[in-house]
Amino acid sequence: MKSIFKTLLLLCAFSLQAQVDSKEAYTKKEVYITMRDGVKLFTAIYTPKDCSKDKKYPILMQRTCYSVAPYGEENYKKSLGPNTFLYKDKYIFVYQDVRGRYMSEGVFTNMTPQVEHKTKKDIDESTDTYDTVDWLVKNIANNNGKVGQYGTSYPGFYSAVGALANHPALVASSPQAPISDFFFDDFHHNGAFLMGYFKTFPVFGVQKTKAENKAWYSDQNIKTTSRDGSIFYNELGTLKEGVDKHYKNNFFMQEIVNHPSYDAFWKSRNLLPHLKNIKHAVMTVGGWFDAEDLAGPLNIYKTIEKNNPKAKNTIVMGPFSHGGWSREAGKHFHNDIYFGDSIATFYQKNMEYKFFNHYLKENSKNAVALPEAYMFDTGKKEWKEFANWPPKNSSKLNFYLNTDGKITNEKATSTGYSEYYSDPNKPVPSSTNLSDMNGFTPRNYMSEDQRFALNRPDVVTFTTEYLTEDVTLAGEIMAKLKIMSTSTDADFIVKLIDIYPIDEPQNTDKPTVLYANYHQMVRSEIMPARFRNSFETPAALTPNTATEVNFRLQDVLHTFKKGHKIQIQIQSTCYPLFAVNSQKYLDNQYLANKEDYTKAFIKILNDSFIEVEILK
Repeated sequence: MKSIFKTLLLLCAFSLQAQVDSKEAYTKKEVYITMRDGVKLFTAIYTPKDCSKDKKYPILMQRTCYSVAPYGEENYKKSLGPNTFLYKDKYIFVYQDVRGRYMSEGVFTNMTPQVEHKTKKDIDESTDTYDTVDWLVKNIANNNGKVGQYGTSYPGFYSAVGALANHPALVASSPQAPISDFFFDDFHHNGAFLMGYFKTFPVFGVQKTKAENKAWYSDQNIKTTSRDGSIFYNELGTLKEGVDKHYKNNFFMQEIVNHPSYDAFWKSRNLLPHLKNIKHAVMTVGGWFDAEDLAGPLNIYKTIEKNNPKAKNTIVMGPFSHGGWSREAGKHFHNDIYFGDSIATFYQKNMEYKFFNHYLKENSKNAVALPEAYMFDTGKKEWKEFANWPPKNSSKLNFYLNTDGKITNEKATSTGYSEYYSDPNKPVPSSTNLSDMNGFTPRNYMSEDQRFALNRPDVVTFTTEYLTEDVTLAGEIMAKLKIMSTSTDADFIVKLIDIYPIDEPQNTDKPTVLYANYHQMVRSEIMPARFRNSFETPAALTPNTATEVNFRLQDVLHTFKKGHKIQIQIQSTCYPLFAVNSQKYLDNQYLANKEDYTKAFIKILNDSFIEVEILK
């Protein structure tokens, strides 16, 4: 207890010292910058006090929907920039409230649609970025004419879309945990609704009516009194009942309910098709255990690489949860799993600092000395460098799901199936970490022990023998299922699991965790069967008919060590992380009533397989 108290005191002292240092070293100014349509965006500017004609600094900017607080020119942020290395090296740090948020004018739109062919009156986030950059380089004294931008989560989206501004002064962008498409990231996975995000909607679905220097939506937040977060979700009822009770007037929730498939509304908010003609340097950053935004960084990097083959394009993926690279934890754990010491500092010093220092203070014309892909192997627990991602020296391998519960590399010669019973009224729990369900979003499940799901009648399991050599999965994973169901709809959740040896030693930092036979989740994903042919045009299942359900899990870099096992679990419910599928086909699953809930027997045919990429 004393050591924890001492650590807290040191953190408080550091935070106060950083604020004092920033006041001594920086001058703060608050301005409104006028966009091309007349809307004014609130902007806070921190300029080094020693900035002069002989000592010019680049601009490092973050645009955010989460507030640039503290407000008032006498009030300074506790820390400036994305890390202390950049702060100590000195930049002109700029923070801006985006349209419709906090002190800025305008109307807020989630994932503002990008306008492909612009007139002088058309606006989107890239034009707001352009207009801001243009004003900054022309009006901030003694800047060196170079601008970089960064941001994590929603600000990561603003950094990614801001890369399309094509302003000549913008030379470096680092989208971190960026959203690319809300139908596949954050609020949905393959169109399946993330019920675990239910409590976040006041933040994104309430418009303000005037300038605000604090959260105007806080009185609409859902408040719970129990540490057991499952109570709220178990008492909520159907998704329809929950929406009617809490969010009838929440514009974002109503948009989601009214657009259950991938229609023009969602397509217009997909950033990926617009990532073209990017000429400056981009470093996309993500975490392998980012429960909010794992698809975004991978898809943004790959799309930029495909559409801009000559771009200076880099990806970094570490053993982090959402934004975990921005704060040093010392001993780095995700949930129960230890990955090493000072990993965030390693990233900040050797990747983030190096990236921005090179392009903003050194030579922006030549590529920085970073690998194309700086990726962390979450099994070996070490950084790896790659010239391409996915690695070109990987090869595809199929894990066939046999009826005896074993994983083999050979397709079965006879027909067969594994069967489970799925009841929407009694869904498989998504986690045993009940307090995590009280958070803004659940996070720890991404590497959680999956032993709680074994031997359930609504889960089927397939496992290898103990491995006789290391097996490294590097790249994409495809689930290629052949199923039969007695129902007209169903979700399919596939989990990739690393089973530890029975003699795995304990970790003294986690004395209550049993690591022997630990079933660590490495990757998981959900796919609604109604979207198996098209996300735009859903279709019912034909009961008791063999049907293909194919979908991509997100990438991995994970070595299953010698003496471990590889396991695949498949189920059709995962609550409260995902909303329950009624298992009765409906044009709009958000409107399902309790009487629509349909029990089903579901078969996984033995020519189903998981396609992985093995690193040789």
